[in-house]
Amino acid sequence: MPMQSTQAVALNTAGTVHDIFMHARTAFERQRFPDRDQRLETLRKVEQLLRANAFALAQAVSADFGNRSIHETQILELFPALSAIRDAKRHLRQWMKPQRSWASLWFLPARREIRPQPLGVVGIIVPWNYPLLLAVAPLVAALAAGNCVLIKMSEFTPRTGELLARLIGTVFPADQISIVNGNAEVARKFSALPFDHLLFTGSTAVGRQVMAAAAANLTPVTLELGGKSPAIIGPEADLDIAADKILFGKCVNAGQTCIAPDYVLLPRGKEDAFIDAARRTVARLYPSLAQNADYTSIINMRHFARLHDVLADAAARGAIVTPLAIEATELAGTQKIAPTIVHNVDESMQLMQDEIFGPILPLLPYETLDAAIAYVNDHPRPLALYYFGDDAQHIDRVLDQTVAGGVTVNETLLHISQEDLPFGGVGPSGMGAYHGKYGFDTFSKLKPVFYQSRFNGLNLLKPPYGRRFEAMIKLLLK
Repeated sequence: MPMQSTQAVALNTAGTVHDIFMHARTAFERQRFPDRDQRLETLRKVEQLLRANAFALAQAVSADFGNRSIHETQILELFPALSAIRDAKRHLRQWMKPQRSWASLWFLPARREIRPQPLGVVGIIVPWNYPLLLAVAPLVAALAAGNCVLIKMSEFTPRTGELLARLIGTVFPADQISIVNGNAEVARKFSALPFDHLLFTGSTAVGRQVMAAAAANLTPVTLELGGKSPAIIGPEADLDIAADKILFGKCVNAGQTCIAPDYVLLPRGKEDAFIDAARRTVARLYPSLAQNADYTSIINMRHFARLHDVLADAAARGAIVTPLAIEATELAGTQKIAPTIVHNVDESMQLMQDEIFGPILPLLPYETLDAAIAYVNDHPRPLALYYFGDDAQHIDRVLDQTVAGGVTVNETLLHISQEDLPFGGVGPSGMGAYHGKYGFDTFSKLKPVFYQSRFNGLNLLKPPYGRRFEAMIKLLLK
């Protein structure tokens, strides 16, 4: 019998992560291949849980941030999470079907198929910046694939983690889905468990640690990391439109987004015009900052201090720091930082060394588009890249000559919301991908099967080798 759902919270508080894992492993061994109806019912329960508790979950996220826009949580977390569930329910029958085909010419009339099957127990490590979406989206993919799932929530979002554990525990047995809360030591133990697949979303530095821990068990990993995602403004681009879209992508969640535009490459001489356009955008989106519930706070004082140190370091090294809101000086005593542009920057500054993860936007002027492309290619491959402009040749040149986890043209962020596109990084920004069918495949073993026909020509190629074999091999090696 499965563990009772009321045990879920108790396990999270009293049991060890190893205990939770072993219960899930036992549950999977009892039922290795849940059918489509069972998987659909599980997805429906997750959907109903989110819908029934949407506002409470958004409030918990806001409390963890000090202030996180309820509207941003609705549009950036709950909406895409529910969309992922709808997409999985709609396509699950097709995803689960074995993909059949005839064997290649020389093996006819044999046939073959690729049969997806659940891997077993999947681990998901969730970051603090989008704690609902980045728990639910991979959960949906893993459940659609038929797995049991353990989710480690961030210690920086304890209210969200506790609420999600309680809600999940009232609906699901703990050996099917379990939420693990705890500090960095719990996270280390979690990543060292012998999962059948482990998905981590977070920083590149921590991703290296997770991958090292998983390597001891030869656990396959999907790493969704980050890095410095560039926004390139083409020579032909409308500067007002580009600034408007870039600033929106930079300001939602106060820039605490793994695919937020990290810096802007723009034609030299257009810096002042861009700053003016950016200031108008901020004034329209956020008429006030300090008392504006839709302008999100920095997650905690450690990250708040880090961002102030980044600005101070840039100013000390000769950069020009330009807040984009007239009330920027009135934010003292809050955990908010005004949207800020920094120009006259160089590679020695902290803000050009690591992902900024805040509402700070460096401007880097370029002489030619080829120089902008070269700058991107001289740095670690980013999780996202954005291009603004309507020249098809310029767009193709950027797409062909740069490598990034994903790209949006003439907008920011939106490639992540497309269920039919894989989401993932490349190199230092991650490995593997999920979303939609790609997520289903990530958390499945796509088992290749070859069905031999009773009548086949294999005997022509068996010993003892002679003239018949020589004739056949000449045909095969042509």
